[in-house]
Formats: sequence, C-alpha cells, structure tokens
Amino acid sequence: MAQSELKTTLQQCAEGPFYKSEFSIGHRGAALQFPEHSQQSYEAAAGMGAGIVECDVTFTKDQELVCRHSQCDLHTTTNILATDLAAKCSVPPDFTSDTPFANVQCCTSDITVAEFKTLKAKMDAGNPSAKTLAEYLDSTPNWRTDLYSGDTTVLTHAESIALFKKLGVKMTPELKAPSVNMPFNGFTQQAYAQKMIDEYKAAGVKAKDVYPQSFNLDDVRYWLANEAQFGKQAVFLEDMDSEADLPAAIARLPQLARTGVKIVAPPLWGLVTLNESKQIVPSEYALTAKALGLEIITWTLERSGLLKDGGGWYYQTITDATDNDGDALELLDVLANDVGIKGIFSDWPATVTYYANCMNLK
Repeated sequence: MAQSELKTTLQQCAEGPFYKSEFSIGHRGAALQFPEHSQQSYEAAAGMGAGIVECDVTFTKDQELVCRHSQCDLHTTTNILATDLAAKCSVPPDFTSDTPFANVQCCTSDITVAEFKTLKAKMDAGNPSAKTLAEYLDSTPNWRTDLYSGDTTVLTHAESIALFKKLGVKMTPELKAPSVNMPFNGFTQQAYAQKMIDEYKAAGVKAKDVYPQSFNLDDVRYWLANEAQFGKQAVFLEDMDSEADLPAAIARLPQLARTGVKIVAPPLWGLVTLNESKQIVPSEYALTAKALGLEIITWTLERSGLLKDGGGWYYQTITDATDNDGDALELLDVLANDVGIKGIFSDWPATVTYYANCMNLK
C-alpha cells in the first residue's frame, strides 16, 4: 500500500472499535515505557490490546523459574544494587575502583526466589562509567521514561501465568540461555525446558494458548519429542546479528521444516529488503520460509528510538528507506500483507493493535 493510502486508511480507524488481537504481542510487556517483565508492564500490554504477552524465563539459585530477559541482568533491570542483595551479585560493585560499576553483574542464579521477590523492576539501563550508584541508576535513554518506575512488581513464571489468565491473554514464554554452566546443581537443560512446560500444565493452561520459544534448537526439539501438544506451537528464534548471517539461516529452513518446527521468528530486518526503487519488499528468507509452509513471527517493533537516522539494528536491511517514525507503520504493512507474518512483538503493543484492528487482523 502506498504511503498516502496507508495513512488515509489508518486515519479512518481513529474511532475504533478496538479489540484485543493475537497479531499484537507484548514484548516483555510494554517495555517502551514500563519496566520490562514487571506486573505493571504486562498489565499495560494487555490494556493496549496485546493478545499474547511474553515472559522470558530464567531461574534462581534455588532453581525456581522467574521472568527476566537474561539470567544476569538484575543490575540493569532491578534495584538490586540499591539493596543489601548487591553483596550477593556474581560481580558486585568495586568501590576501590574509579569506576565501581564497570564490570558489575547480578544474576537471578545468585539469589533465591524469595530474595528475588523483594526486588523492584526498573527501566533497563545502567552506566558502567558511573562513579556513584545514583549516577549508575540515572541512565535511562531519553526516548524512554522513568515515569512508571518505582513500586513495580517482579514476577515468578508461575505468577505471570496466573496474571495472564486473569488478563485473558495467550502466553509466549522464552526459555533463556543459562549464563551459568549446566547442569546447575543437578538442574539439567532438559529439566529446565520441562519445568517451564510443567508450570503451564499445573495451572491448567491449554497448549493452544502457549507459544514456547527458544533460540536453542535443542529446546524446541525437546518439546517436539516430549511435549507434542506444546511443541506444535513452539517457536524457533533465529539468532542473526547481521545480513552476513542470512545465507546460513535460509539454508537451515528446510531442515527446520523437516524437524517439525512450525513457527520461525527472525528479527524484523531478516524479513525485508529494498528493491531497486527503494521500496520495502519481502526478503529471500521470508519467501523461502513461506514456500516451506512455515509460519512467521517477528521482533521487535518500537524498540529502536527515533527512526530519523535510519532505525539502527532492527532496520539494517532497509536503512536507506527509513528516516521518520511513520516508517514503522510502512514496515508493519509490508510484514502483514506481503510477508504474511502471524504476529509481531512490540515494545508498545498499542501501535500494532491499532493497525491490526484497522486491517481486521485477529
């Protein structure tokens, strides 16, 4: 759809009606403005019409599952450094140094689940060059906000399931790669993958309402082999850093299909390229995946700050056609109509929900 046509179409939907859409996936909740993986972020995502919400899953010292993007991000995503638990961090601040936070690292596996639950979530940020704690914490990018940081609740994986059931959304947990050596005190990778599924079964959640994810193909294979119903909707996340990774990813797609993988999830840029007229069009990866009958989910919209300078990492294959924030909607339109994605993660699900409602995507 041409730019002016798309703008006109979207403007005509301003009065709604608005409804929840599974095309709209809350990436760590609504992480553009709310501390990621907090109860408040999840509630905001559901309030914006996300039909699916994500809990990234990792584990604590006592092997309990919790929602964090990384096993070792507590120093940037929570207030742990402002608490007594800082002393338990894998690499606590070194106040004998001029830059005490240069190498700081705090992991969920450093603390018990009870200790984890005493923390507060904050916007993901930290200044490794800071000389004081206040300076370290005061580092949120200016295109985000700390307005909703403060009394924010971190959740265990089981608590996220209960919340998502209450909010009436489907669930997409990502089994995060451990930052500790496995097995961890006897906790194997397979036990970890199984425990995540077991918590949905214990909560009475139907497999059709869960989209388990992993960048580790062995995790997806484990679910396919041992949890056939949950495996049907398992998502293989493509670990691609640059265009140089595309040929190998494209070559792997037939193998994924033969393995039984039904859904693949590359980053935004992996699905699009520019034609000779600098129009956004489907990439070879997108065309190959669709030809093989694979469904596609992609990540992550509205995670790039202002797009006036090309959009950065998420827009790397279409930088020459990206110079304003409206280009996010141009990209979204191509992904929906020309690539035919099943859904898209967003840090601000309201935008995707609005588009989905306007285009009658369920």
